Parts: sequence; structure tokens; C-alpha cells
Amino acid sequence: MPRRLLDRRSFLRTTAAAAALAAGTAATAVGALPAAAAGSGNRLIPRPAIGMHLYTMRRSLAVDFAGTVQALADIGYATVGVSGRHGHSAAAIRTMLDDAGLDAVLEHVGYDRLTNNLEGACEDVLTLGGHWVVTSSLPGSLYTLDGIRQAAANFNRAGEVAASYGLKVLHHNHDAEFRTDSGRVLYDVLLEETDPDLVGYELDVYWAARGGYDAGDYFVEHPARFPALHVKDMAPSGGFADVGSGILDFAAMFEHAHRGGVRQFLVEHDNPADELATARNSFRHLRDLRF
Repeated sequence: MPRRLLDRRSFLRTTAAAAALAAGTAATAVGALPAAAAGSGNRLIPRPAIGMHLYTMRRSLAVDFAGTVQALADIGYATVGVSGRHGHSAAAIRTMLDDAGLDAVLEHVGYDRLTNNLEGACEDVLTLGGHWVVTSSLPGSLYTLDGIRQAAANFNRAGEVAASYGLKVLHHNHDAEFRTDSGRVLYDVLLEETDPDLVGYELDVYWAARGGYDAGDYFVEHPARFPALHVKDMAPSGGFADVGSGILDFAAMFEHAHRGGVRQFLVEHDNPADELATARNSFRHLRDLRF
């Protein structure tokens, strides 16, 4: 079944229409989704599966790491994805998370760590209590068909190393992975040329949409490849928005999340005006979402 590809013109029409509509109407245990309720419209995201990617909170964390993670726990978050240490060791972050009652499920690392002391990155993830070592992005030179195949081979080799620690390597996308080269979507090539037993994906649903693709289709076409998501909403302008305040249809998107193997729904906003307000608003939407 072909995915719903939006070209740039269609994307702009869609966001412009959403903007007009908005203007007119304005006056751990790692969670898993139960498959039995699929499509019922009554399924909720399990509370242990609602997390925060800490990049969202980076300004607050730089000032008061312990206080910020406690605030996230008080809002209701169960898990976090670590992105930036702010001068703290993995052990110190684990202590602060334990004190707040939060579980780290993953840590973002640079792509160069796949071949530069990946063992150390795995040891840090184990110290944090996580499951996944996640590459945050690819070097710009790899966004070609040959480059993406090189990346896939590196991911497979890194996956073997991570597996020896009981972990798995994931990759976090931006929109560049959805470019085409020689008629192939680069993200599809990554999926096809990496070993599902060794390599998974932290699918950023916002960047997939910016690239012209619906994350929900990937859950169906590539089952069990997406243990974690970055749940990020899109403003009518195409920018970032608190989850639930933008134009992405999360209920429709998540209908088949169980088929994609999604276990963690990690909130992210790349540039929030008020980090705690974004955390509160986004949590409430995911907590109350039915699909």
C-alpha cells in the first residue's frame, strides 16, 4: 500500500488551510499498546509510555536539572529520553531521575559514536537504566543513496555491539531522510538495509510530515521497527507546536502504532517559549487522547 506522499505544494496548501481553519474557529516498565483495542476509538496511551525527550527542557535543565525532572514527574511523565548531560555524569543523572521517580529509556548520541567508543555509550545507557542508544542525526554528506547505504552498514555493525550489552541501536530522523535519490526514499533504504533484530528507529513524526510522509503508514509497512517516537506537533505555519495544539492528527496516526511496535511516546518541542507550559499542555493531550 503506497504511503500518502505530500509534495511541497500540497504541504503548503494543507498548512494554509489549517491556518485559515484555526483563524475561523478561534473566538520503568516500558509501556506497550494493547493490540485488541485497535481502531476502537477508546484506546489510551498507557501512562508508563508517556515520556519527555529532554532536549525540550534544555534551558531549564541547564539551570536546575534535579528540579526540572522533578517538575516533569509532578506533571505525570513516567519516562525521559536523555539528550545532553549539562555537566552531569550518567550516574548523577540516574540518581536525579530515581529521586524523581522517572525512568530513562534512551540516550541520544552523535553518529560518530557508532565507530568511536560505542562501548562507552552503551555502558552509559545501562547506567541510566535505558534500553536504546539513539543517533540524533546523520552527517549531511550521507543524505545520498550511497551515503545512506553506508550509514545502514554502520548501523548494523553498531547494532551487534549494542546487542552484546543487551541494548539496541535506534536512529532519530529529520526531514532529510525523506529525500529521494535515484527514485528511492532514503528512509526506506535505511529500513530495508538494516537488520530488524539489531537496529530500530525513533520516528520523529513532525519531521516525517515535513518530509511529506505520514508516520502512521510506516507502522503498517514496517511492523515492529519503531519502539520509540518523538511526538511533536506542527503549527499551521509549519513550525513547532505543543502536542495537541497543531495540525497533526495524532488519533489517526497512532491507530496502528501497536503494529509499529511503539512502546514510548516521547514529547518533543524544538523551541518552546515556556518549557514547563509545553510539558504540561503536551502531557495532558497525550493522557486524554483516544484512538
